[in-house]
Amino acid sequence: MSQKIRKFPKDFLWGAAVSSYQVEGGIDHCDWSEKFPAGRACDYYHKYEEYFDLAKELNQNVHRFSLEWSRIQPNEGKFDRKEIEHYRKILRALKKRRIKSMVTILHFTLPIWLSEKGGLHNARFPDYFESFTRFVTEELDDLVDFWVTINEPMVYLSLGYIEGRFPPQKKNLFLTPLVFINFVKAHKKAYKAIHSINSNAKVGTAQNYCFSEAYNKRSFVNMILVKISNFITNNFFSKFVIKYSDFIGVNYYFHNRIKFTPFSFPFVKIDNENKKVSDMNWEIFPKGLYFVLKDMKKYNKPVYITENGIADTKDEKRFEFIKDHLTWMHKAIKEGVDVRGYMYWSLFDNFEWDSGFAKKFGLIEIDYKNNLKAEIRRSAYDYAEICKNNSL
Repeated sequence: MSQKIRKFPKDFLWGAAVSSYQVEGGIDHCDWSEKFPAGRACDYYHKYEEYFDLAKELNQNVHRFSLEWSRIQPNEGKFDRKEIEHYRKILRALKKRRIKSMVTILHFTLPIWLSEKGGLHNARFPDYFESFTRFVTEELDDLVDFWVTINEPMVYLSLGYIEGRFPPQKKNLFLTPLVFINFVKAHKKAYKAIHSINSNAKVGTAQNYCFSEAYNKRSFVNMILVKISNFITNNFFSKFVIKYSDFIGVNYYFHNRIKFTPFSFPFVKIDNENKKVSDMNWEIFPKGLYFVLKDMKKYNKPVYITENGIADTKDEKRFEFIKDHLTWMHKAIKEGVDVRGYMYWSLFDNFEWDSGFAKKFGLIEIDYKNNLKAEIRRSAYDYAEICKNNSL
């Protein structure tokens, strides 16, 4: 694409995202802490002001983070006032720096007490989630700019109940419909609860969107498989919750070239070219964001890129990754998609779920061997210029 200055809409939001378990440290009452302990993580719990100063230095004006349910409600029916005040301090620290807040209520982790009751596949999960949502909204809403109810429900369903990599580490296809229904009910109940407290609240979800295409575009079977894949991955959950969404949160990482393999179970294979990959071995395919965003146009809702990032320990590919994705995002905006913000994943290196601390997504490097010393990467300064000028 030609080199030119690309201006973004007025009041566009630029920032980065984190999640509680991956960064806070000291979380030991959730389902993840038993099998995948994060230990001290990045000590965001104590160092958030330092990190916010760095975000401000990098010209960011929005910050996405999540609440840790197991901190706020360590036992069923009992809420910890000290912890809810802690999150108020975080939100006030953002306000002080004129950084808008996007608060995720559920970002994968569940309190142990809820996990022991069956967690997501407990038929009462939507009620537990509604109760928690109502409490945090009553306590925090005056300081919150955007609410994200659930992060990546389809990913959690897939990795928790089909592949069994994430807690509860089950491989049970019979439970997946129940979990899906619970997620839909939970979001709707949470949306209504938040709006009953603040009718002007901005509430949405953050979903993992992939761009799938056919390995062989002349193959009818391949094309049908792509349509099925795109619907299940990108639109199935949305179809049920879009009427209860004030905006769409797009997490974009993946491109899939789908190939029909009739003589090899399960008869479908992902066969990408992988000319460029991240340290996670995920293919880098910026153009896919454009197609995802164009597909979102049909919903006629504001869109925020709630996650988009790369694991790149040497910081050799990160800025090109950001620049190329923003170029395609800009094209979608010019063609009428109402994109209002971009949040890179993530603000600093963190605990990358079942991959641990080895994968470095951060704009800010964290030295785990040197008392969590934080150092801004070169790519972050380059991204900061885009944030400052609102142009690419």
